[in-house]
Amino acid sequence: MTEPIAAPEFDESRLSLRESCGSSEPNDSNDAPLVEADDVSVQFAGQSILKEVTLRIPRGQTLAIIGESGCGKTVLMKTLIGLVKPTSGRVLFDGNDLSSLNYAALTETRRRLGFVFQNAALFDSMTIFQNVAFPLRQHEQLSPEEIEAEVMQRLAEVGLPDEVARKRPAELSGGMRKRVGLARALILKPELVLYDEPTTGLDPIMSDVINELILSTRRKYPVTSVIVTHDMRTARKVADRVLMLFPRTRLRSDQSQILFDGPPSQLEHAEDRRVRQFVRGEAGERLMELRASQNE
Repeated sequence: MTEPIAAPEFDESRLSLRESCGSSEPNDSNDAPLVEADDVSVQFAGQSILKEVTLRIPRGQTLAIIGESGCGKTVLMKTLIGLVKPTSGRVLFDGNDLSSLNYAALTETRRRLGFVFQNAALFDSMTIFQNVAFPLRQHEQLSPEEIEAEVMQRLAEVGLPDEVARKRPAELSGGMRKRVGLARALILKPELVLYDEPTTGLDPIMSDVINELILSTRRKYPVTSVIVTHDMRTARKVADRVLMLFPRTRLRSDQSQILFDGPPSQLEHAEDRRVRQFVRGEAGERLMELRASQNE
């Protein structure tokens, strides 16, 4: 991997919503959470995916969301940025209720976010340079020279050599595509970066490369991160805090969907045995439930 070059100074002018959007200015207090979910419930076709989830994410924190497939991890992450509208409850970003923002204000708010998709979600018809430059060309008024400098800077920061810029996604390995996706997510210098299964499909070495890039991103920029992952190595290495969700369909109506909320060092000693079984990769009660369903 090439040695990352020095990161540019963070542009604080991008931290405010434009007055033309008609929303309030961002909250300047470092004590206020960047993201808040208050009693958020989400239903699809009458099925409860999330129920009364309350969550506060302080600025600068890296939160890993773990849990079984189908427990609502990705739905929660999308709800936190307004891609999914809560059935009830509310989500606040920097003190602004996302449901109350008009289209222009919501669009401007999303400029303050970076999203690293599970499969990178690169445009196959574009070169790597064009993929990373895409957000800049959509949202910034920069000269071609300025765009080139920004793009090459980001590619260097994720350890990709200059010649990669001329290639297309199909010419790259899965790990390289993930790094391109991270470079694109960082191009607008976001305050909040969301990672959807960043190490899925990668070998252990490349998974650790991605983990190191997540850590280096946090060191270089004043960024808050939310990571949805099944990879316990990722959760333990990069997260300050881990949240474990449990599927609503397997809980009583009076039970909380959040089984664990704390530092990764406490996962092995969690009171709830379902948490301990999950982090150890033990089937436990789930195996008994599956056997019982087969015998019905």
